[in-house]
Amino acid sequence: MNTQALPILRLNPADTVGVALKALAKGESFDSLTCRADIPAGHKVCLSPAKKDEPVIKYGAVIGYASCEIVPGDHVHTHNIYVKETDKNYKIGTDSRDTLFADPADRPTFDGYVRPNGRVGTRNYIGVLSTVNCSASVCHFIAEEANKKLGGQFEDFHGVVGITHEHGCCMTIGGEGLALLQNTLAGFARNPNFGGILVVGLGCEVNLINSFMSASGLSETSLLKTLDIQALGGTRATIEKGVQAIEAMMPEVASARRQPVSAEHLMVGLECGGSDAYSGISSNPSLGAAADLVVENGGTVILGETPEIYGAEHLLIQRAASPEVAQKLIDRVKWWEDYTEKNHAQINNNPTPGNKAGGLTSILEKSLGAVAKAGTTNLNDVYQYAETVTAKGMVFMDTPGYDIVSITGMIAGGANMVCFTTGRGTVVGFKPVPCLKLASNTPLYDRLSEDIDINCGPVLDEGKSVKEMGQVIFQAILDAASGKPSCSEALGFGDREFVPWHIGAIL
Repeated sequence: MNTQALPILRLNPADTVGVALKALAKGESFDSLTCRADIPAGHKVCLSPAKKDEPVIKYGAVIGYASCEIVPGDHVHTHNIYVKETDKNYKIGTDSRDTLFADPADRPTFDGYVRPNGRVGTRNYIGVLSTVNCSASVCHFIAEEANKKLGGQFEDFHGVVGITHEHGCCMTIGGEGLALLQNTLAGFARNPNFGGILVVGLGCEVNLINSFMSASGLSETSLLKTLDIQALGGTRATIEKGVQAIEAMMPEVASARRQPVSAEHLMVGLECGGSDAYSGISSNPSLGAAADLVVENGGTVILGETPEIYGAEHLLIQRAASPEVAQKLIDRVKWWEDYTEKNHAQINNNPTPGNKAGGLTSILEKSLGAVAKAGTTNLNDVYQYAETVTAKGMVFMDTPGYDIVSITGMIAGGANMVCFTTGRGTVVGFKPVPCLKLASNTPLYDRLSEDIDINCGPVLDEGKSVKEMGQVIFQAILDAASGKPSCSEALGFGDREFVPWHIGAIL
């Protein structure tokens, strides 16, 4: 069937379904195809029949199985597709290949802040980190007071931001949950987008300042200070001391100046949220093309959301740089299978209501589109949540599918930029790191243009190639890394989106 002239996109010759590029009405006919139901834009149309229990194919891969007979023209979605367990015969490294790196002399540059340890920031903040939720309000009070006092006085300084959370006490000492929180806080303290850090505790929490600093290998310096609310005599005294500590840091923090640095210093977190059926066709592959450019120019990209690559992890394993790297990813997938089973959840069918409304039926379909964000280069390493990323190229971090938690882990790992694709619309930001939003379709971009930086809709409606769109995204990454505000920064987002992954009991 030739669907080129139809308002239906067949992504692979082997596909048994196509994607509706506009809303289709029951009885509407195109060539030999007649719609047997109303089919919303972005949803799937049956192009080739499937008997009960036969596979349904999209992207040239199985996205589920027919729960009843499906015939051409049918709307294909959750009402007639189910997911089942399949044998996993991973082909480790079969698609790995040498990356064609750009000559270092020809690599593009961005204007970044070179830190004393050689890492490069794209912003220059001071962070006020709470060890426990009990000190969260005081952290924000300190940040607000310091911003009032210091605002506009210093060039190349982006402000003071409170980094707070809901936990830090009544956690098992020595347990996985406390270690995860401490690793995440320490990762933020080390992120190159922070020029200085103030850590504020209450004084009686499980995550005491001394134990946190010791477990994280941190110690006080001129740019890393700590305060204990109980020891200082309460809220007002701590705010006063906190503002004084920040003022003392300012001459050193504010002396930082942007300077041209190679794109090899980019570390970009790759995220998708509020996805729709177009995400895997336009924005995710386009971001993948940009990710390839980051890697080819010596930089690093971080793919995450283990539950949302489930069913497509074989594509990454086939690109693993070594059997050891492949095994790391296999181990994380197995961990999630066990974790979800213990918690009476299903990892193999977790698209959100918004995803389903946008046309995504199964986790297999969602995962095949999500993996496209990682481009085509080798998988060079796999990291635990919030673990410091040291490898170059494309890497994977084990994070949950919850966007905010996932990005928190990537920033803790060292990301100095974030790119976030969306098909339904997501409005968040992530201080201290700029976040570029990419719309999968033009109607979304037109509707949320104040929140979204780049429209990938031209891939669908103007014939723009994924490679061309990738070039646009790559240039936008360089511009944002050099200081151009993202939409979320212009709107003031980023002070409330620090959400570490919580595992374990609250006692």
